[in-house]
Amino acid sequence: MRDKTKKLLKRYRVFFILAVFNIALVVFFPEVGLKSVRLTWSNLFEMLSVLPPIFILLGLLDVWVKRETMVKYMGEGSGIVGVLLAFFIGSAAAGPLYAAFPVAGVLLKKGSKLSNVLIMLGAWSTTKIPLILFEASALGLKFMLIRLAIDLIGIAVIAYFTEKLLSKNEKEEIYKKALIRE
Repeated sequence: MRDKTKKLLKRYRVFFILAVFNIALVVFFPEVGLKSVRLTWSNLFEMLSVLPPIFILLGLLDVWVKRETMVKYMGEGSGIVGVLLAFFIGSAAAGPLYAAFPVAGVLLKKGSKLSNVLIMLGAWSTTKIPLILFEASALGLKFMLIRLAIDLIGIAVIAYFTEKLLSKNEKEEIYKKALIRE
């Protein structure tokens, strides 16, 4: 029982630290503290409204898409198809960046190449289709195309070099952590 409590405290230590910090703010600086508590609750409810649909889609992806299919299209030998699919998944996805990490975990678990998962994360954070359309209308087509080109190249280069710089043991550890989260 004591080990479980220790494990629970360790796992949620950031939450507990922030809760104590919020309480201290309320006690010593009531105006700032109450604003902080309101923002915390607002963010919590926003997360709770976004994550359940993501987890439902992840469950469906996990059940419906066979590992062999994922390996074929996004695994080690997928080539440009895997890269393009990773860019598409990231760019077409809805939701904030924190919703991308469970998706990345499922992709890794299903056998996707690490660089393709990194590309998906990069695309999720910078090349969302609604953002691109907004940029084109608000800042002009030329700006949007230049930024998109730089982003696409940058994401691909960063993903490629990140995968190459990681040792085999580090990659195995990443894949192992994705499997543990089941």
